[in-house]
Amino acid sequence: MLADFRDVQTGKDNDRPALAKAIALAKQTGAELLVAKLDRLSRKVSFISALMDDPKLKLRVASMPYADKFQLHIYAALAEQEREFISMRTKAALAEAKARGVKLGGMRDATMKRNDAVQANAMDRAKKIETVILPLRRNGATLQEIASALNTASVPTARGGQWHPTTVKLVLQRLESAS
Repeated sequence: MLADFRDVQTGKDNDRPALAKAIALAKQTGAELLVAKLDRLSRKVSFISALMDDPKLKLRVASMPYADKFQLHIYAALAEQEREFISMRTKAALAEAKARGVKLGGMRDATMKRNDAVQANAMDRAKKIETVILPLRRNGATLQEIASALNTASVPTARGGQWHPTTVKLVLQRLESAS
């Protein structure tokens, strides 16, 4: 095995970075591209067909190790049809839920509370360094100079990283919106 690539995106989406890297590596090295299941590779016949027709790519499906091109085409067609069935069932279920009065989409209470907590935490952190950055800015320091001063003083960012002009700008904007 040369490498192990994993995608978290659906097989409906053919534009997946890890898949593109895996295909490129297999073509470059002449290695076989092994996928767990055909419908995890894609649920689109044309995409699977194009991969099977690519002379620089060897493809094998772990759940069907001895499948030939004809069988893979059949399973690709079934996977595409199942994608359409899933879409229809999802749309029907959402329409039914909407008809029952269920609120679909948008922010939920838990999400709003979490977002409020994140915003409050960010404001608290901004207020803690307010006495450092505001005087520097009033005295004409650039965002880069303020970032360098904070880094020199070993003041960590919210995520424990280094300060950058953009980070300083966001803190200044936050403080400005609070006043």
